[in-house]
Parts: sequence; structure tokens; C-alpha cells
Amino acid sequence: MLVFFKRYRMQFDLRNHCFDDLAMPPHFRLLAWKPRLMAAHAEAKFRSFRDELDANVFPCLGDADGCLKLMSDISARRDFVPEATWLIAHSDPERDYLVNCGTVQGIMDGPDLGLIQNIGVVKSYRGLGLGSLILLRSLAGFQEVGAKVVSLEVTVQNYSAIRLYERLGFKTQKIIYKTVEVPSP
Repeated sequence: MLVFFKRYRMQFDLRNHCFDDLAMPPHFRLLAWKPRLMAAHAEAKFRSFRDELDANVFPCLGDADGCLKLMSDISARRDFVPEATWLIAHSDPERDYLVNCGTVQGIMDGPDLGLIQNIGVVKSYRGLGLGSLILLRSLAGFQEVGAKVVSLEVTVQNYSAIRLYERLGFKTQKIIYKTVEVPSP
């Protein structure tokens, strides 16, 4: 059985934007892409999406191994943009370890268009401004490599993400439908 998911393609015009230094909340760190962080990105991606609608739209997001393969595939692309790929980690002051709680990846589609592949914040860390911070840092990274416009897609029912994107200046450019084959009940 085929199921159709309505999605918005949204764009952000990078021209004439200046991204100031981004202040992180206490005990959080923004980590630039390094290949050794691939598993940490995959973990944050899995924990961000596993219980969300997008795990139905893109089944690999609901599977830890699927997220690791996705990170491997994205980072191996010739058009991968390390400057637009970030991880947010929370250092627990009472314990001596980091919790990976947010991730974003970017690729280029030609010389001027950046594409955000995935942006996710773990549910228990939402509402702290981390989505805005990681998205703005990704946009700045795209700007650093010469992109003029950045595009992303979002499932229409993801109201909080759409509000975030609109608040930051993204505009809906197109409605698209993602077809997913699901087993019949």
C-alpha cells in the first residue's frame, strides 16, 4: 500500500545575511564535523527521529544502523559540506560524559544551492533554542562555501519545525509529496 506524505520545500536566501557569533547555553558544545564524530551524529539523528513522523517517511531515521549508514552515505558524497555539518553535545556537569543531542548535515546542489539533509534535536532537549543555533551555524557554513540559497524539506505535520524555519526566515517554495510503501494492515 502506498502512503503519500505532504512536505514543504523551504528556502533561505543567504545573500545580505550576517551570522553573528552564536551563544550556546551553559554545558552545551557545538562540534564541527570530523569523520570521528560520524557515530555521534548518527546517534543524535536516531534519538531525534525515532519516535517522530519522519521515521515513517524515511524509515532509516527510525533505525540506529540506518542512521549510521545514512551518515556514512552523506559524508562520503563529493558534494558534502563539512562547514554546514554540526553536532550539539550536552556535557552533564554531574557526570563526566557528553550526550549527543542535535545534528545537522549539508550538501551542495551546484555552486549556489545548499541542501540541509537532516536537522534534528533530541526530544528532551527541545525548547532550549538548540534547533535555532545549529540551523544558523549550518547556514553560516553554507555561506562560507559560497552558497547563495539554502533549501530544506519538512513534513507538513511537523508544526514546530515549520515555525522555527519561518521564524528564521525560510519561505515555502513548493509543496511536494513523498511516496512511501507500507505493509497492508
